Formats: sequence, C-alpha cells, structure tokens
Amino acid sequence: MLPVTARVLVADDDPKHAQLIRLYLEREGHQVMTVGDGRAALDVARSRRPDLIVLDVMMPLVDGLDVCRILRAESNVAILLVTARSSENDMLLGLDIGADDYLAKPVSPRELTARVRALLRRVRAGEEQSSIVRVGDLEVDTGRFEVRVSGEPVALTAKEFGILELLAREPGRVFTRGQIIDKTFGFEHDVSERTVDAHVVNLRRKIEANPAEPKYVQTVYGRGYRMAEQ
Repeated sequence: MLPVTARVLVADDDPKHAQLIRLYLEREGHQVMTVGDGRAALDVARSRRPDLIVLDVMMPLVDGLDVCRILRAESNVAILLVTARSSENDMLLGLDIGADDYLAKPVSPRELTARVRALLRRVRAGEEQSSIVRVGDLEVDTGRFEVRVSGEPVALTAKEFGILELLAREPGRVFTRGQIIDKTFGFEHDVSERTVDAHVVNLRRKIEANPAEPKYVQTVYGRGYRMAEQ
C-alpha cells in the first residue's frame, strides 16, 4: 500500500523535539511546517490549512488545549495531541476537547509516525468512498467527510466521524465497544472502552438535540451502541 502523504503542522516549543518529529515525518514524504507557540499554530493552521496537526499541550501564548478547542470549532482537521501528562483522565480531556489521538511524552518517533499514518488513512479512506448515508434528519457524507443535522453542518473529529459512519451504515445493528475499537481505531493497542464512551459523549453533544435522550446514537446496556432505525 502506498503511503498517505499530507501537509502536517508540528506545534512544539522545544526546537529539538520539533525538528526530530519533522525529520521523521519528512522521511514519510509529508510536507512539514513547524511553529513554536500556540498563537503561531492558530495562524498557520488557518492560513495553510494542514491535513493534520501534531500539537504539543504545553506551549507559550496559547496552550495546546486551547488551540485544539479553537480549531475544532472551526474545522475537521486531524489533531494529534502530545503531552507530558500521561494519566487516563488527561487523555480523556484531550479527546473531550476534540483531539483525534493522544500520545504521552517521551514520544517514540516511530510510534508517532505510525499514528499519523493511521489517522491520515482513515481520513483519506472516507474521502475516497463517495456516498451519503441518511438516518432521519441525520446525513453522513462519507466522501466529503461532512455531517449535517436537519441540513445544518456539524464539525466532527476523525474518530467521531468514524464511529458515526460505522453505526449509520447499519441502523439497528448493535456494535460492541470492542468492535468499534477494531473497526475505527485500527492498530492502536492502548484504546480502552472508556475512550470509546468519551467519543460517543462528544458525538452526541454535537448531533443530538438532547444528548441525555439520544435520538440517533443509542446505548444498548450491557452490549454497546447502535444507530436508531428511522
């Protein structure tokens, strides 16, 4: 399989670490831009429109979490957070604000490039399969990586979109959390069922009129999740 190459923005205030990541990503064929603070990350992300951002959490001017929140409200760009914080709660916080993936320092450059590769392939796979899935007022355009509810666009992360697409293609079918991990997260070996739940919570906030009483993504207690049949 040919590698997926893309425009990647690396935002890290440690020049040596940023340069190391850049070298590894350029070996993969990516076009890499680097910045050293959160304000510059926002400016470059808006002007250059990268396909993916490797985003350090601890940065001057604007920290990485705030950069992630701001960009997620504006676009579906894939975001990989990198941070010295390594607890599960920190990971879930990163996912909660819209990151697609999360790596704790010290980062293995080989693992980082593998995560980047997997994220890009998931995004590009959706772009290559042009079809629209409709469930009630919910419309999932897998070719354009777009979601609309009652005609209004909704911005999702790559993983939120992957989960939604999986469920929407087979309304009524129950997918266990393990099946969702296998089909949506691929090779990632450290994904927990709580991670799936966190993504579903975020997804419901965006597509449901009342997330506490979901109309689309329903919980089947003791089993997993399904898309409602409508």
